[in-house]
Amino acid sequence: MGIAEDIVIIAVFALAFGIIAQKLHLPIMMGYIIAGVLVGPHTSFGPHITHIKDVETLADIGIALLLFTVGLEFPIEKLSSVKKIAIIGTPLQMLLCIGFGTLVGHCFNWSLLSSVWFGCLISVSSTMVVLRVLNDRGLTGTLSSQVMTAILIMQDLMVIPIMIIMPQVHQLQGQLGDMALSLSISLVGVAFLVLIGLRWLPHMITSVAASRSQELFMVTVLAIGLGMGYITYLTGLSFAFGAFLAGIILSRSDYSHEVLSVITPLRDLFSLLFFASVGLMIEPDFISSNWANLLLLLIIVFLGKSLIMGLTTRLFGYVNVMPLAVGMYMFPIGEFAFVLARLGKSSHGLDNNLYMTIVTLAAVSMTLTPLVSEIVSPIYSWWRKYFPGSSQITAPAAAENCEMKKHIVIIGYGRVGRSICNAIKSRNNNIIVIEQFPNRIEQAKEDGFKVIGGNASSDIILQAACINAAKYVMLTIPDRPTSNYILRKIRRNYPQAKICARAASMEHFREMLFYGVSSAVVPEEEASLSMIHEAMLLSDYSKDVADKVIAYLRSQNYEPLIEAHEELIVNDDNDIQIRNNQTNETLTVYTDALEA
Repeated sequence: MGIAEDIVIIAVFALAFGIIAQKLHLPIMMGYIIAGVLVGPHTSFGPHITHIKDVETLADIGIALLLFTVGLEFPIEKLSSVKKIAIIGTPLQMLLCIGFGTLVGHCFNWSLLSSVWFGCLISVSSTMVVLRVLNDRGLTGTLSSQVMTAILIMQDLMVIPIMIIMPQVHQLQGQLGDMALSLSISLVGVAFLVLIGLRWLPHMITSVAASRSQELFMVTVLAIGLGMGYITYLTGLSFAFGAFLAGIILSRSDYSHEVLSVITPLRDLFSLLFFASVGLMIEPDFISSNWANLLLLLIIVFLGKSLIMGLTTRLFGYVNVMPLAVGMYMFPIGEFAFVLARLGKSSHGLDNNLYMTIVTLAAVSMTLTPLVSEIVSPIYSWWRKYFPGSSQITAPAAAENCEMKKHIVIIGYGRVGRSICNAIKSRNNNIIVIEQFPNRIEQAKEDGFKVIGGNASSDIILQAACINAAKYVMLTIPDRPTSNYILRKIRRNYPQAKICARAASMEHFREMLFYGVSSAVVPEEEASLSMIHEAMLLSDYSKDVADKVIAYLRSQNYEPLIEAHEELIVNDDNDIQIRNNQTNETLTVYTDALEA
C-alpha cells in the first residue's frame, strides 16, 4: 500500500495516544508526537513507517494550512486596547529571547549560527497550549488572557520573517549581495501577488459561494491557499509563507469565517501528520543519554524566558498578577518551533543533536504548562502577603472579548430577516447579520448592517457573531433541518442565549421549544390568528375583545388552534372561554387579566 499504509498506521496510533493525552489533560499534539515516536525508525517494536520522506512532504501541507489559518484569524482591529504590548512589546520580547538563547548557546559551545537559531526557536510560545490552558481555567475573559492572545498572534506573525531570513544567513559569507538581490526579487514578486490576490480572490470566493456547493467552496479555498504557497515557493520563499499571504487576503472577504470553518478540519488532519513527523525524528536513546543536559536546558529556558516575558509585560504598564501570569503561562516553546527546527536542520543551521534537543525541549515544555500554571496563584498570594502595596496599582483597561455587546444577531437576511432589521434599527442599530448568499450579503451591507458571511451552523461563525454577548438572537431560516442544527449548536455552546426562531410547522414549533428557544413563531398559525382577528371584527366583536382573544391564543403557544375538539367562546361580559367538547370542561380566562 506504500504511503497509504503509513498514513493508516499514523492515524490509528495518533487516535489512541491523542485520546490518552486528552484524558491526562495534556495537549492532543503530545499524543501525536508520541505516536510518531512509536512508529518511527528509532524504536525496535511495533509497526514502523517506511516512507518517511513522503510523510514529511504531506506534513509540509499541515504547516502551510496552519499559517493559512493564522492569516485568516489575524484580528488587528481587535487588539487596539493592547496594541502597544502586541506591536512593540512582542518584537522586543523576541529579540531579548534571541539574545538570551544566543548567550546560552555560547555557554554550551555551540556555533554562533546554531545559537541564534536556538534563540529564535525559544522566542515563540505555544499558541495552542496557552489558549487551551486559559480556556480550561475559565480565564479567557481576563486582561491577562487578552494580553497573552495579542502576544501570541504577533509571535506567530513574527515567525514569517524568521522563516524567510534565517535559512539565508549561512550565505552571508561572500554572498550578501546575491542574497539581497534574490530576496528583493522575491519580495517584489510577493507584493505583485498580493495586489492581484486582493483584487481577484475575494470575488472568486464570493462567486463560488453563490453556487451553494459546500464541496466546491472547500476545494476553492484549498486551491487558493496551497496555490499561493506554491507560487511563493517558486519565487524562492517558503511554501508556508504563500499560504499565510492567502489567509491575510481572504480575511478581508465577507466569507472569511466560512473559509476558516471549512479549512480548519483539513488543517487539523494535516497537523496530525506534522506532529507525527516530529515524533518520527525523536530518538529515545538520545533522550536517555542526554537527560542531564536536557533538564538543565529546560530549567534555563523556563527561568530566562519567564523572566523576559514578565519584565516586558511590566515595562508596558501591566502590574499585579499580570507579569507573573504572562511569564509562567507563556514559557512553553511553541508549535512553530517544530517548523523552524525542521527548517534550521534542512538549511544546515542546526545539526542533528541540537535539532533533537529543541524538539524534546518543546515537547516537554508543552507538557509542563498545565502544571506550571497551577502555581501562579500561590506565588502571587505569597507576593501580596509580603508586598501588599503593589496590589493597589491599577492595570490598563482590559480588551473586550467582542467588538459588540448587547447586540442583536439576525440569522438569515431574506425577506423576514431584512424586515426585522429595518423595523428595529431606529431603536437599536447594534445588529450583526449572518448570511451565506452573496446577493443578500451585499443588500445587508448596503442597508448599513454589519455582516458575517457564512453558514450559521459553523462554530466559528457563531463565535465571530459574539453570541455569548448578544442581547438576543433571531433565527429567520425557514428550513427545518438547518434551523434545528443551528439551534443545537447555539444551545450547546451558548446555553444562556435568548433565541426567537421561525418555525416551519407546529411540529417544528414543539421541537424548537424542546431546544430551549425563548419564543418561536409559526407563519401559518400567525396567518390563522390574523384571520381569526379579522373574522371577529367582521362579526361585530369589539377590537379590544378581538385583540385580547388573539393575545390569549398566543399566550397558550397556539395549543387551542391545533386541538380540533376545543371551542372558543366569548360571553356577554366579554370573558373568553375555552370549552373542551369531549370532557365538557370549560376554562374561563377573564379579559381583565389580559389587559396588561
